[in-house]
Amino acid sequence: MDEKDMEFLDDLKAWLEETKDIKLEAMDKFFEVRVDGYEEHMSSWKEYYEWMAQLIPEDAKELLDIGCGTGLELDNIFKRFPDIKVTGIDLAKSMLHELKKKHKDRNLSLICEDYFAVPFGKECFDVAVSFETLHHFQPEKKVLIFQKLYDSLRDGGCYIECDYIARTQEQEELLFAECQRKRKQDNIPENMFIHFDTPLTLEHEINLMKQAGFEKVELLGYKGDNNTPMIVATKNLETIKEQAIS
Repeated sequence: MDEKDMEFLDDLKAWLEETKDIKLEAMDKFFEVRVDGYEEHMSSWKEYYEWMAQLIPEDAKELLDIGCGTGLELDNIFKRFPDIKVTGIDLAKSMLHELKKKHKDRNLSLICEDYFAVPFGKECFDVAVSFETLHHFQPEKKVLIFQKLYDSLRDGGCYIECDYIARTQEQEELLFAECQRKRKQDNIPENMFIHFDTPLTLEHEINLMKQAGFEKVELLGYKGDNNTPMIVATKNLETIKEQAIS
C-alpha cells in the first residue's frame, strides 16, 4: 500500500469513528427524502454521464438502466439516441417520477422495484448500464446481478458500469466489517437494503463480471480520480468478430 492509500485509509477510519452511531437508512427511503437536491448533488459527475453516453454502441435500439434514479445518465443518452427504447428500474418512486417528467415523450418503461427481484428477460437488450448504484452490495449479490445482466443482453451486447471502487483490499474489508457492525447494532435483517457504501476493489469487481459470464471486461479509465472507473463488459465476442468480418 502506498503512502496516499495509507492516508486515505486513515481518513476513512477517522470518519467511520465519527459516524459510528449514525443509524442506517433503508435504501428506498434514503433516496425518497433526498430527491429534491439529488441532481444538484450529482452534478459533479457531469463528465462521466457524457462519457457513458458516448460509449453506447451506434446500433443500440434497446437499453436497460438499473438504479436509474432521475435518469442523469439517460439525459445524455437520449441526446444521442432520441428514439432508443429504455427500461429503467429503481426502488425510489419519487426518483422515477422526476425521470418521467423530464422524458415524458421518450420510449421509456419504468419499473419501481428491486432490480435483484425483477426479471430482466433473456436476450432483450443491446446494452445495459448502471451508474453509482452497485457499491452497496455483497459480492455474492453482485455476481447474481451481473449474471442477470449477461443473460438479458443479446449476443455482442455490452454492460457499461460507472461506480465506486475500493482503493485497497483493506478498505473493502473495513467497510464491509463496519456495515455488518451497524446492521447488528441497529438490528437490521440481512435481506433489507440499506444505504452504506461497500465498494469492491477493481480486481474483485472485474473478476465477478468474468465469473458471471462476460467474455471481455475492459477498464476504460478514470476522469479526475482513481476511485470511479468506467468499465465495459461484453457478451459473446465471437458475434462481434463475425460482424467485423462480414
